[in-house]
Amino acid sequence: MSAYVARPSAPGPHPGILVFQDGFGVNASSRPAADQYAGQGFVAIAPELFHRTAAGFEGSYDNFETVMPHIRALTTEGLIADATASFEWLTAQADVRATQIAAVGFCMGGRTAYLANSALPLAASISYYGGSIAPSLLDRAPQLHGPQLFFWGGKDKGIPPEQRRAVADAVSAAGKRFVDVVFSNADHGFFTAYRHEPAAARESWALAMAFLGDALTI
Repeated sequence: MSAYVARPSAPGPHPGILVFQDGFGVNASSRPAADQYAGQGFVAIAPELFHRTAAGFEGSYDNFETVMPHIRALTTEGLIADATASFEWLTAQADVRATQIAAVGFCMGGRTAYLANSALPLAASISYYGGSIAPSLLDRAPQLHGPQLFFWGGKDKGIPPEQRRAVADAVSAAGKRFVDVVFSNADHGFFTAYRHEPAAARESWALAMAFLGDALTI
């Protein structure tokens, strides 16, 4: 499995972060996201989650059909294996604090960040419009390790309000720390190039930095 890695310019040790792609690959949205986190002092790794079916794949945001075969080929077990391999790579780096590793993901990567938090001892996790957490992954809520931040787009027809509420209810019932934020004027993909909404992107970034700062004490 290949991955894009971004490092801070200053010497470490640093916290680490797993950056999970959206459905269009480790592309011109995923790499800048990793770079942004490196700019804030994180060693960031963005693994290629489609490596089993299309290594190096970068899809076009105006051609969703080309990405669907690769999305359908993903499995919970495979995503956890990829998250685990990326986590173990980070913990092996001399400039990474192994107890300060977080995750962030977008769309299917948002689901992967939630899964990673349920499978790995993460310090925190951020899920941007994570599809298919409800209903299939609600049973993993009791296994979450670090606090979980959810970002949703209020105009996202693919993740209706009842699904968002089901996720929040499951994590709340499990007694886990979480933050649940809906940007009413934003659609799916508001942080990256797909349906980008500048205000929601800026505000979610500020919230993410505050959330990670508190969770990792950085």
